[in-house]
Amino acid sequence: MTLHHFHLQADWPGGRNSVGRIAAGNLKTTISIPPEMDGPGEGTNPDEMLLGAAATCYIITLAAMIERAKLPLHFMDLKSEGQVDVTNGVFTYKKIIHRPTVQLASEATSAELEKLKKLTKLAEESCMISRAIKGNVELELEANVSIVN
Repeated sequence: MTLHHFHLQADWPGGRNSVGRIAAGNLKTTISIPPEMDGPGEGTNPDEMLLGAAATCYIITLAAMIERAKLPLHFMDLKSEGQVDVTNGVFTYKKIIHRPTVQLASEATSAELEKLKKLTKLAEESCMISRAIKGNVELELEANVSIVN
């Protein structure tokens, strides 16, 4: 078994509406509560970071799967949405929706397009962040896949 270790240092100067800093490897940023939750909205926040972790894990996993399958990739991007429910003052991260757009090169076959459709779903199920939050945060996939004209 290989065990990878990641470390984060957080500095927080005071109460709820303070602005802190985090550093973890190449991630160095200011943090605070977002304005939607009556915070100062400086830097990033846990909601964006969870969404970012899920989205980057998904797109990197999908890219690796496309490469291993030797599919002729033309273009790929991802838009993701996080939904946080507030009921009776309790904040609950309810759902993350990934909306990848993936185009294969014009020489791609219909069989390769079908393979791509399967990989977009498999990447969401295989990503370690998706697996980590499964059962706590609903994950939804709205993939747009095609062959470029």
